[in-house]
Amino acid sequence: MPVKVIKNLPAIEDLRADNIFVMDSERARSQNIRPLNLLVVNLMPRKTVTETQLLRLLSNTPLQIDVDFLYTATHEVKNTQQHHLDSFYKSFDEVRARFYDGMIVTGAPVEQLEFEEVDYWEEFLEIMDWSKSHVYSTLHICWGAQAGLYARYGIEKVDLSRKLCGIYENSVENPKHPLFRGFNDSFFCPHSRYTASDEVELSALTDFEILSKSHDTGLSVLTKSNLREVYLFGHLEYDRETLSWEYHRDKNAGLEPDFPENYFPEDDDTKQPRMTWSSAASLFFSNWLNYAVYQGTPYVVERLSKHLEADYDFNNHEN
Repeated sequence: MPVKVIKNLPAIEDLRADNIFVMDSERARSQNIRPLNLLVVNLMPRKTVTETQLLRLLSNTPLQIDVDFLYTATHEVKNTQQHHLDSFYKSFDEVRARFYDGMIVTGAPVEQLEFEEVDYWEEFLEIMDWSKSHVYSTLHICWGAQAGLYARYGIEKVDLSRKLCGIYENSVENPKHPLFRGFNDSFFCPHSRYTASDEVELSALTDFEILSKSHDTGLSVLTKSNLREVYLFGHLEYDRETLSWEYHRDKNAGLEPDFPENYFPEDDDTKQPRMTWSSAASLFFSNWLNYAVYQGTPYVVERLSKHLEADYDFNNHEN
């Protein structure tokens, strides 16, 4: 089934070139189907790249999805033209009265700053607070996961001895968990970060389950038992070239970046990187949409406000 987006979004052509069915908003109006409403809080600098990556993964499901993209109005965007934001993005003020079945909070290249030093931090806190009563399930990615845990529970992030950069094998701790149905015993996932959430503090949280980890990366996936909050510390949404682009960008800038591990064949950065996480990424996002969002959210999405403040168990919810 298609992902529904605003007509003429640049990502549409890239997705169609990959034989992914994307439906623009005009065509979707003719269908009498209740789509899932998703909000993507896109904090990445290359917004058009991230849009394509996420939409590619969200399309691998029999569900129709209506996607809104949100930018932080308190941050000056430098890598995306204002015309693109005006055409395809909404501000928080424009969505605060709406309800969403799911929300994705992306990573951001600000992890070496203290959370309070991030220029849009107060706006981020407002979005997190709003989501308690207006979003059914939220998927936090990389810095978005660290920031979400700090905003919600005060979990600090800690500096790593060096940048964690590369493709790493991660465990599947509970193969019967809905988010990991269909997975093998382990999977590969890109990681690209300087910090990690404090595992000691995380272990003290109640009603949470560690679903994936590894010796190299630490925690990889953490979720609340009712699936309303999912924290992915890696970047399953990355495409084949993302880590290569980041590495060569920093290398060309004379920053002497850490070499991505388990990524370039024979550690030769002139060769095409290996793609070893595509199937895991597709399955993970499909499972999140199906089990964390679709099977729990009410058909009348406006009913969310009656239940979400209580943080109820979606298995007991009456649609």
